[in-house]
Amino acid sequence: MENLNILIVGVGGQGTLLASKFLGAAASLMGKDVKVSEVHGMSQRGGSVVTCVKMGDQVASPIIDLGEADIILSFEAVEALRWLPYMKPTGTIITNTQEINPMPVISGQAVYPEDVLGKMKKDGISMVAFDALSVAESCGTVKCVNIVLLGVLAALLPEIGEEIWKQALESVVPAKLLAVNEKAFQEGLALGKKKGETL
Repeated sequence: MENLNILIVGVGGQGTLLASKFLGAAASLMGKDVKVSEVHGMSQRGGSVVTCVKMGDQVASPIIDLGEADIILSFEAVEALRWLPYMKPTGTIITNTQEINPMPVISGQAVYPEDVLGKMKKDGISMVAFDALSVAESCGTVKCVNIVLLGVLAALLPEIGEEIWKQALESVVPAKLLAVNEKAFQEGLALGKKKGETL
């Protein structure tokens, strides 16, 4: 984990910005140099939102360019496909299987692609795909999909200890929401460990 580029992608309102702050806080607590750049899409209309998180001993640019992402953390299925060109050939996608219709689909100008994740799997892309929305619901709120996904990511980054993640979560989540978010993180972490994959 000397240098790691993580692209966090989703739809406006899914908590991508909070996720980037959480991840950045964990890296900072590890003593890493961290750069976070937030690229706001049409979030108020359910548009695509992307955040770059780069960490390492020394990070020069905050931007992740085409073919540079080690991990794409995707909160919605088609967003994983949309940002795929930014991933390294050796990279991994962690994605929620939830499908949210973008504005062109809602307005009838486009059709939501069929079997997005299935097609990527056929192409041999390294992927962890699961229903993060259902996991979040079981924890008590659909609003913690982002934290569930970060729990799965944490399982793939064993260099960052659980105590670091706990401190980072406490630094970005209000105290009254901490318990449900901690539960969501632990559920994601357990799921990630079941996948048995390590970067």
